[in-house]
Amino acid sequence: MSRVSINPGRVDWSGENPGIYLKTDPVSASYDTLALFFRVVLSPYGRGHAAIVLGAPDEPKGWPEVPNLIMTDNQRMMRWIVDGWVSKMPTFVGKAGLSSMTWLDCDSVEKRPSDLRTRYSETLRGSGVKLELIWKDMGPPLPVEVTTENSATKAHEMYSVFLEAKSAQVVLNGTPLPGEVADRQFFGRTMSTAFLAFSETWVTPAEDN
Repeated sequence: MSRVSINPGRVDWSGENPGIYLKTDPVSASYDTLALFFRVVLSPYGRGHAAIVLGAPDEPKGWPEVPNLIMTDNQRMMRWIVDGWVSKMPTFVGKAGLSSMTWLDCDSVEKRPSDLRTRYSETLRGSGVKLELIWKDMGPPLPVEVTTENSATKAHEMYSVFLEAKSAQVVLNGTPLPGEVADRQFFGRTMSTAFLAFSETWVTPAEDN
């Protein structure tokens, strides 16, 4: 099918959605720390910010017993996104920590782009928690188009701009969570497990509206 200038589908949500997936053993199939950040500029439930951190992805427990938590300033929006998107992402599917994570209110979000090539961070504060997500040594921007059959939800198209990070950290109340950046296969390409994702837009195709 030929490409058209205006996609006839419905935009479900759009914004930024960088991630950090860390391993203590680079050859292991499982991750020790999972984190996603959201800066949503458009959705049926308004705008908002959030960060999901699973420092014990396979444990059915929440914060403060284990570092499984979500911080957000728009809980209604994020419950919709967690149910419809995050729970279907291959890295998060079936993770006991996702369904058991503690929901915390977020009072402030501070972005520090600095020199985007060398360092980028997002800092969230609220509910007695300070969470820092840090990406370092970024590669060039990579335009990404994901078709419905290849997307995490199998119901949406996804468009974004990715930048790989060679290293990353998730720091919770001053303590770095375990693991290092590793490699993964991403649509036939070897990419880092830490990445920035800008202008990320999820679209329901026109025939499914």
